[in-house]
Amino acid sequence: MKASSRNLLLIYLGAWQRSFSIGLLGVVLGVFLYRQGLSSTAIGLVIAAGLAGAATATTFIAFHADRLGRRKTLVVLSLLTMVGSLPLVFNWETRGHWGMAALVALAFVGMLNGMGTDRSASYALEQAVLPSLVPDQKRTWVFSWYNLVLDGSGALGALAAGLPVLEQRLWGIDLLHSYRTLFIGYAALNLLAGLFYSLLTPEVEVAHTQSLAGQSKLVSPEAKTMVMRLSALFAIDSLGGGFLLDALVSYWFFRRFGIAEGTLAVLFFVIHILNAVSHLGAAFLAQRIGLVKTMVFTHLPSSLFLIAVPFAPSAGWAMALLLLRESLVEMDVPTRQSYVAAVVRPVERTFASGITNLTRNIAWAVSSAVAGLYMQNIALAAPLWMGGGLKIVYDILLWRAFRHITPPEEEGTGDRG
Repeated sequence: MKASSRNLLLIYLGAWQRSFSIGLLGVVLGVFLYRQGLSSTAIGLVIAAGLAGAATATTFIAFHADRLGRRKTLVVLSLLTMVGSLPLVFNWETRGHWGMAALVALAFVGMLNGMGTDRSASYALEQAVLPSLVPDQKRTWVFSWYNLVLDGSGALGALAAGLPVLEQRLWGIDLLHSYRTLFIGYAALNLLAGLFYSLLTPEVEVAHTQSLAGQSKLVSPEAKTMVMRLSALFAIDSLGGGFLLDALVSYWFFRRFGIAEGTLAVLFFVIHILNAVSHLGAAFLAQRIGLVKTMVFTHLPSSLFLIAVPFAPSAGWAMALLLLRESLVEMDVPTRQSYVAAVVRPVERTFASGITNLTRNIAWAVSSAVAGLYMQNIALAAPLWMGGGLKIVYDILLWRAFRHITPPEEEGTGDRG
């Protein structure tokens, strides 16, 4: 097996383990914390702390990962993620001030991810590595397969989230004990991911002379301007996305329709399957109409479906509208990643991926922190309306700003994504 193919396989395997654990946590985290007596506001705070930790880690990788080593950084990030499982595994008391403070602190250090979708610091660093392993013509397809791996694994993780309730019903196993086993599995999966990353070859690293120079000195003013413009737009999209984390949407269905964890696990399993399949459709579509058109023309209708979800007269209709939304909403992910990698030089990709993902993580943390507050004090469906509206604004602005800026593989083809 060629070194490039071997490294691709190892990255896919590491990403699979990480995404499975995140898909699992996205379904059960909000409900588990609610069962432990936390309010909607406190649940939002814990999720926000985890996202803030991911944002801090992403800042680090943007400026230091190439110098310290991408392989080493991926291994350390996997080990830190294990730390986030400690308060869940040991069922720390969260009702007191000290218990809550410890939970928030470890959620931050362990980058506890309640999104249900992998948007971690490791995810940002992998986006810098993958384009260097294939030619430009295959870049979008590699990102599509990568995201298919993430969402396929996340789907199975979401399905596994139904095990505690299933075990209680079938065998009478204590629900708290089943949750503990689930969270131990979360820790083990991230340890296994770290093992896969440790086997990567030096091909994934930036050239030695470039690494010594320091990442920030290698980024041109033009690239910084491009990255900042994209980051500003991505912030709007992610502000909307922070209102729509799996843990919060799952919590909304639980409160609005009384849907239990087992049914929610199946729902989010189907959601992740739709997300996964849509990534290949995105690569196919991008080859014909361009990256930017694919991003905008699939993302905009998905937001309209989302806004309609709270108006559904029944749980069945609400789930159907959500599934329609999910069949389209992720098609902008591999195309966006490919576009960011295409408009900067290879040596600038860690910076570009780190900063754009950092902006997204900060925005997610901000909106997820207040999402629970809005659910509790304004309306249970407020996050769905606000999230959908912000995403529509993002699509319109992205189209206006970048429809004429094409990646190398689209130049001279007639596509003006």
